[in-house]
Amino acid sequence: MEKVTKITNEIKDNLELVFLVDESDLSTIEPELSTISKELEDLELDTLLNGPYDNLNCYLEIHPGAGGTESCDWASMLLRMYKMYCEKNNFTYDIIEEQSGEEAGIKSATLYIKGEYAFGFLKNEKGVHRLVRISPFDSGARRHTSFASVTITPEYNTEVNVDIKESDLKIDVYHSSGAGGQSVNTSNSAVRITHLPTKTVVTCQNERSQLKNKEQALKILKNKIYQIEVEKKEQELNKLKGENVAINFGSQIRNYILEPYKLVKDLRSNYETSNVDKVLNGDLTEIIASLLKNNNEL
Repeated sequence: MEKVTKITNEIKDNLELVFLVDESDLSTIEPELSTISKELEDLELDTLLNGPYDNLNCYLEIHPGAGGTESCDWASMLLRMYKMYCEKNNFTYDIIEEQSGEEAGIKSATLYIKGEYAFGFLKNEKGVHRLVRISPFDSGARRHTSFASVTITPEYNTEVNVDIKESDLKIDVYHSSGAGGQSVNTSNSAVRITHLPTKTVVTCQNERSQLKNKEQALKILKNKIYQIEVEKKEQELNKLKGENVAINFGSQIRNYILEPYKLVKDLRSNYETSNVDKVLNGDLTEIIASLLKNNNEL
């Protein structure tokens, strides 16, 4: 409501100026009009963030697909992209875990992203991302296709009421690897927890204490199990409504093509741009806006 009042007052003030200044002086208020236009665009996006969990912080996970070094490197490019997106949009993030690839890139990474409507803005990034490029690891300079999956889970505000039996958990401890692990600890404090009934795996390595990493991993696990239950209920509701809604995760949602031409295309909203570098440098605002608008039109 504060944003609406602020923009309304700015529009009123500038309308008064329009009638007061000469036509030759209208250029003096153009910067303010441009600012108002941008604020209106942002306000429109805010109205689209109307999901039950959109206002929550979130966990973002990245896993490479089949393809070894190529996919691990692509996963690290996505990690960099999301870090830069956070920095450009005043979100803060913590690296919960990051596992380095054997030759390059990463085997996995988890970010805890905190900020206003973090989940709402990023929820549509869930799915498989496809990269086509000339491989920097191929001595023959051939074109390769790589895949990596992204998962987004909201951090529920209240204590998640999920019954997890100790007997259903497989807990492993190991020495951290990757940039995060090297700076965090030098002992076997990293924790990996597998929930055997659902095959859900979470890892945490950002604390020096094994106990704290276990607590953090259990918190993330509860969020993920709760999310599974939420999605089950949503699927059941969609069936009752007679809707056939595909689950995005595991399906290709976006192409990033660097060769033989440059193009980023989202296969859900059909948004596309030839400025691939801009997207990979974290400028996802237009893509995210297209997805929010597309979902609200469905």
